[in-house]
Amino acid sequence: MYLTQPLHRAVQQRPGELFTVYGERRTTVRETCDIVSRVAGGLKALGVGKDDRVGLLAPNTDRFCQIVLGIAWADAVVVPVNTRWSVKEIAYSLEEADVSVLFVDDPFAGIVDELRALAPALRTIVHCGEDELPGAVPWSELLAAEPVEDAHRRGDALLGIFYTGGTTGFPKGVMLGHRQIMTAAMGMLVAQSQVPHGGAAILVAPAFHMAGFGAWVAGMLVDMTTVPLPAFEPVGVLRAIARHGAKQILLVPTMIQLVVDHPEAGAHDLSSLELVIYGASPISEAVLGRAREVFASARFLQAYGMTELSPSTTFLVDEDHDDPVLRRAAGRATPYARVRIVDPFDEEVPRGTVGEVVVAGDHVMLGYWKKPKETAEAVRGGWMHTGDGGYMDERGYVYIVDRIKDMIISGGENVYSIEVENAVAKHPAVAQVAVIGVPDDRWGERVHAVVGLVPDATLTLEELREFCKREIAGYKCPRSLEVVTRFPMSAAGKILKLELRATAGGGRQG
Repeated sequence: MYLTQPLHRAVQQRPGELFTVYGERRTTVRETCDIVSRVAGGLKALGVGKDDRVGLLAPNTDRFCQIVLGIAWADAVVVPVNTRWSVKEIAYSLEEADVSVLFVDDPFAGIVDELRALAPALRTIVHCGEDELPGAVPWSELLAAEPVEDAHRRGDALLGIFYTGGTTGFPKGVMLGHRQIMTAAMGMLVAQSQVPHGGAAILVAPAFHMAGFGAWVAGMLVDMTTVPLPAFEPVGVLRAIARHGAKQILLVPTMIQLVVDHPEAGAHDLSSLELVIYGASPISEAVLGRAREVFASARFLQAYGMTELSPSTTFLVDEDHDDPVLRRAAGRATPYARVRIVDPFDEEVPRGTVGEVVVAGDHVMLGYWKKPKETAEAVRGGWMHTGDGGYMDERGYVYIVDRIKDMIISGGENVYSIEVENAVAKHPAVAQVAVIGVPDDRWGERVHAVVGLVPDATLTLEELREFCKREIAGYKCPRSLEVVTRFPMSAAGKILKLELRATAGGGRQG
């Protein structure tokens, strides 16, 4: 299978149905196919050839979807740009990927001149927004091109270069082919006992990130109308679900928390929702419990993986969420994946023993763009080494305990931050939490909790420690506490613990 294949099928079977709805703009399948073929024709007129990389700097819109399909149609490779990055980070990715043509939407028009200066290989800007952008090819001009036939790019031919990281050094471009992404999308559907078909799917997780991108592709496979939201706003999500009678949505845990705790959460009809997909970072049991109440009609599917895995490799299906033990798991291997837990010598460890999660299958990346050394380090013997610490039970359920580099060693004991975060999150005053290890003269590292509080709540370290001792061993309980009003977040909705560590130290200790 390949990215444009679902569009061909849709043209054959339901040409008059809606493919996307963006604001007041409603585009049918037939109209989308015409736009996609003209985008491809326009790219070819600009000199884009087979395997050339084309950048895309835009929020979630209908045109984002059309452009990605058009790039594949033209036999080229998409490079989605992280919209949260600095200009220098964006320019680095464009230069490294040899991007000469870049689509730019309105919110980023103001950085075009700086990008041109920092990325001299960038020769053409295509403006895919509504305003005017001097020196750029207008969207209308691109669509005036003659349509071309689909290249039917497939298999291990590159679909895209998806940049990841950037917080611990230079970003890495993850090379994913059509086979990898379509395998993962199909697997998401196969893993579920019930799959929504047709109807609307809300696309609010950033589509430049593989979590949002993968959910969009899976939705295309089951004839869903994509409803992109350009930015995450809790009330906007609630209104979109109700307005469009949406059946499916993917949210990262921080988004779920903000949506279900919003004052308007109970004021909107959310009964159409059949599936909530979540992942990208751990979710506390307390937040999950509230989410299942707010989205009462929906089944829940947790996806675990990473960009390098297209992006998912295990799923925790809805039925598993009813088991209080399994709710803490990341699920079992998808039909296309092999998962093992190994020691530092890559030997599989006994069930129940913590080691590194490694993964093999057709969804594993082709490698890091222009980084053979990093590729060889990450994929050894055909197994992607995730850097996640976890264990597997006797039934094959995988439990993620921490990023290996995030494990806290306090007083000689291993402390897994996720376990502590789950305990802290149960405190009624806590709205959001991240647990990190910080240097300590006595303990080597101490367990440090960074929390956001619910409105008008207060919390002392002594209160938190006493509460946590009912849930976890004393040595695992936070020894310092920092209350914040805002967390540093990645574009994928993950709390940036590296930034928390850089600024930690001012919290109350005990």
